[in-house]
Amino acid sequence: MSVLLINLWTEELTKINSITMFIKLFLIALPVFFAIDMVWLVLVAKKFYQKQLGFLMKPDIGWFAAISFYFLFIAGLVVFVITPAIEKNSWSHALIFGAFFGLVTYATYDLTNLATIKDWPVLVTITDLIWGSVLAASISVVTYFISGKI
Repeated sequence: MSVLLINLWTEELTKINSITMFIKLFLIALPVFFAIDMVWLVLVAKKFYQKQLGFLMKPDIGWFAAISFYFLFIAGLVVFVITPAIEKNSWSHALIFGAFFGLVTYATYDLTNLATIKDWPVLVTITDLIWGSVLAASISVVTYFISGKI
């Protein structure tokens, strides 16, 4: 009986530690994501997207959808990229798998649009795939290094 209780207690502690680690990494990655992506959106991409997609753009941003994407994207990075990189003690894992995660997630959006939306610009798809890879790799590596300092 006592062995069973010890095993259950150990499992619960592991779950708590995992949840705590997820929250810690999420809270590190969140401002890193916003800092990098806002520089991209405000300084680099704003005119590009306006020129390429102005005919499709809304006059105002759908903040609920945007914030939902950001939170889901960061949660995915933490679960599928950053935590495994920390467990492996490998910044290169964060870099490579972060880039791949970014490629896959941005490809989901852009390749679907390319397949289904008339006159969707190929240049936007290529640019977004590169950006998604760079963004996710950067967030993953920076979060990996910051988490080691905290």
